[in-house]
Amino acid sequence: MKKSILLFSITLLLSFALSAQTKSIQKSPVLAEASPESVGISPERLARIDQMCDEAVAQGQVPGIVSLVARDGKIVHWKAYGMAENEKNRQLKRDDIFRIASQSKAITSTAVMMLWEEGKFQLDDPISKFIPEFKNPQVLSRFKYNDTTWTGIAANKEITIRHLLTHTSGIGYGLIDGDERMQMIYQKAGITDLFTTEKITIGESVKKLAKLPLHHHPGEKYTYSEGLDVLGYFIEVVSGMPFDEFLKTRIFDPLGMNDTRFYFPEAKVDRLVAVQHKINGEWVKYPVTFYDTNYPVKGAKSFFSGGAGLSSTAKDYATFLQMYLNGGEYNGVRLLSRTTVRSIMGNQTGELFGGIEKHYGLAFGVVTPEGQDKGGIGSEGTFDWGGYFNTQYFADPEENVIGIIMKQTQGPTNDQTGWKFRQLVFQTIDD
Repeated sequence: MKKSILLFSITLLLSFALSAQTKSIQKSPVLAEASPESVGISPERLARIDQMCDEAVAQGQVPGIVSLVARDGKIVHWKAYGMAENEKNRQLKRDDIFRIASQSKAITSTAVMMLWEEGKFQLDDPISKFIPEFKNPQVLSRFKYNDTTWTGIAANKEITIRHLLTHTSGIGYGLIDGDERMQMIYQKAGITDLFTTEKITIGESVKKLAKLPLHHHPGEKYTYSEGLDVLGYFIEVVSGMPFDEFLKTRIFDPLGMNDTRFYFPEAKVDRLVAVQHKINGEWVKYPVTFYDTNYPVKGAKSFFSGGAGLSSTAKDYATFLQMYLNGGEYNGVRLLSRTTVRSIMGNQTGELFGGIEKHYGLAFGVVTPEGQDKGGIGSEGTFDWGGYFNTQYFADPEENVIGIIMKQTQGPTNDQTGWKFRQLVFQTIDD
């Protein structure tokens, strides 16, 4: 009996070792602070970011900001401005933790592509191959407002993993969906859209979601969706590990992202920045609505939303982006092949994403030549996204520049810092 248990344990360890991230022939340095001049950044021009952030807080556009700029693997600007929680007079610190919401999506997509590199599936495999509940999807045809009943027509194809990665599956986004009918359908079905303190798992929510109608036939439109939540559960099915544990052992620990998690222990509660909104000209804590903003530190802590559930710091997320700028490697550990990164950045949605300034890949919005020429958003190939609570990031592979600006607000604020920060980062280049 003991011998069989030992043999099983050894087999399990060997299996994990074979599937884990690998050592790389390359070894980039760990992201560290350095002088702006050492990487071709003008200190005088960098000061314009300081001034902009100070003014934004003073003018009440936002209660607080953490901004970070890195180039060539060196952090040249990393500062905090304003307050983490105004009612408690708590000053913001640069290593404070922010809810990154949809910035979770790129991390989930990365996990999917790591498993893809192991030959676990093809991107155009139907998701029903792994989550049978998605077999024979229906597209919404008719809806009755009086009782929220609906009828559908058979979708003309199965939803694939690529559709889920690119938001072309036809799945909606519940209470934040642009279609009121979908909001009502999702609410009635008890779908958990973003985050929750309730005791529910991602698998339970995704299986309910699989029974609901689609906006459109898979692959025919870009509709921002809960597809990355579906893929969070898909990762559990394919890897045999809980989703949070997969991210921790396969991405966060190797990259040293120790402050990026779905949920946090008591020791880190004081570093979580409050979500605030403006009432009568004052910043106050955002109330409980269809979600509780204290979800990272409160409640059942059992729901791992691949599309919106993570929280992180500016430094941690910069590390994740640096791995991409390094072609999938960081500090001697390879998470992705350079060739896989190339595919992730490619145009996966044709003209469905809308506009000519960006296309959508497998994890990010990516600047096109037309976007580069318009100015202010980076070189061709710059990749970016943001989060529901007012966080933004971008990384430019040509200039090897990272920009991250973290805030935590809801509701109208007249916040101009997102576009200004990005524009000001690129004007600092002085080489």
